[in-house]
Amino acid sequence: MATGTIQNQDKFLDKIANQLGRKRQTEEVELPAWKKAPQYDVFKGLSMDELLAQFVIQCEKIHANVVVTKMNELEEIFHEVIQKLGGASIVYWDDSRFETYGLTAALTQEKEEGISVHEWKSDLGKKNIEIAERANIGITFSDITLAESGTVVLLSDSGKARSVSLLPQKHLAIIPKSTIVPRMTQASEKIHEISKNEGRTPSCINFISGPSNSADIELRLVVGVHGPVEVTYIVIDDM
Repeated sequence: MATGTIQNQDKFLDKIANQLGRKRQTEEVELPAWKKAPQYDVFKGLSMDELLAQFVIQCEKIHANVVVTKMNELEEIFHEVIQKLGGASIVYWDDSRFETYGLTAALTQEKEEGISVHEWKSDLGKKNIEIAERANIGITFSDITLAESGTVVLLSDSGKARSVSLLPQKHLAIIPKSTIVPRMTQASEKIHEISKNEGRTPSCINFISGPSNSADIELRLVVGVHGPVEVTYIVIDDM
């Protein structure tokens, strides 16, 4: 996407500063050096295997199913999970990682076995949304994964629409083990780094922790309030 041109920016900001009764701040703001930063102490020093263990423990609390597998077993596990989720119809991201991890061939096999399989294509516009609304399973990849909260972070792009994780009845997230970090602190740093390197922030950043739910009604957990009623994570040991 082309970067837009901002018109009359300086004039606009000068007017706001004048209305506030002060001079406009034009120098770069330096981040303060805090004496204490407890957010970095959570899970500090844990190995990737230990972070994964914490992730699995948290997923039990948020009603998210987790399957951990190795690369050479991924295709078989992927098929088993699809069958367990009821198959029927699938919508998935236009994402090169499906090819990288051998799942493009696996999806082709599912299609040959009678399952409706649709890859999100931005040029199809609203037709993608209509298909996602009717789909049983939406499949995405986690860009960053938080051990503390059992959260997958999805960075939207033209082929990585949020509808794929939101509209189908069930959400299947593929998680490379290498994406696991302790918590939101490290995720924020990674997003900041991406924005700095690419010159822009992803159009939408989704933090998803298990199936959608609410406990506001008589303090009873209600699942599937505004999204998938079931969430499954397949963690791939890619390290």
